[in-house]
Amino acid sequence: MITGKTKLLGVIGHPVEHSLSPAMHNAAIAHLGLDYVYLPLPVKPEDLAAALQGFAAIGLVGFNATIPHKQAILPFLSEVSPVAQAVGAVNTVWRTDSGWAGTNTDVEGFLAPLEKSKVKSQKSKVETNSPTTNHQLPITDSRLPTPDSRLSTAVILGNGGAARAVVAGCSQLGCAEICVVGRNEVKLQEFYTSWDNSQVQANLQVYTWDKLPDLIARADLLVNTTPIGMYPHVDRSPLSLAEMAVLKQGAIAYDLIYTPRPTLFLKQAQQQGAMTIDGLEMLVQQGAAALHIWLQQLVPVEIMRQALQQQL
Repeated sequence: MITGKTKLLGVIGHPVEHSLSPAMHNAAIAHLGLDYVYLPLPVKPEDLAAALQGFAAIGLVGFNATIPHKQAILPFLSEVSPVAQAVGAVNTVWRTDSGWAGTNTDVEGFLAPLEKSKVKSQKSKVETNSPTTNHQLPITDSRLPTPDSRLSTAVILGNGGAARAVVAGCSQLGCAEICVVGRNEVKLQEFYTSWDNSQVQANLQVYTWDKLPDLIARADLLVNTTPIGMYPHVDRSPLSLAEMAVLKQGAIAYDLIYTPRPTLFLKQAQQQGAMTIDGLEMLVQQGAAALHIWLQQLVPVEIMRQALQQQL
């Protein structure tokens, strides 16, 4: 029931009509019985400054930023978290006494399934994916994963915006080698130098696609950040069968795509005995991380996951 007292949250983008965020956020809000609503807010690039002033004027509590605003919003923020500074993009914004503050929950979203897989590999009795536990997140914006000794070498396919959050996440995991693979040598070098003076660069290396056979053979974690294989092109994969054939058994293959489930890339990896993770859980977890920042209380992640599955 929306009233004059209902507090506002939302997502800005252009376009934004396709966003799945309202479905999962409003499901969580309804489950918690809170007087909030999460709305899609279409904002053109040239209207960003005016929109932020308007949001402050009407008391918007917070919002997500998606394409094309993740980088463009940075100059308008009074505070930016270290992780967002490292990634060079913000996807979650909230109001403070000094203005708008922002962070990047894509990194936390990427890491969450890996942390779960680590718990499972250690045969923990805690089942974080159980509907009975709701997988509630702690009230913090600075949670760091523990170093994962399984993941010494990470190989990341693609060097676009999504790859930046993955690189930052792999650095937090303590990967000794973070290998980013792309097709354009100039863009790869630009990607590498963009991490200048950061701890990330110490373990970061960039390679052209022809180096894949050796890299995949050494990979403990193989991540697809490209759109290859996304619906409707479900018969495509960024890797050939021969390239995937050298992936070692027990490695983790992670595809940021969540339609279809599974992608051809993950099917190929499963045939090699790899553990697989798709992009739906990253979408859920980055949204849950944003919601607990705004609400400052435990978030029903399983409810959000179910809402997304139904929407898809």
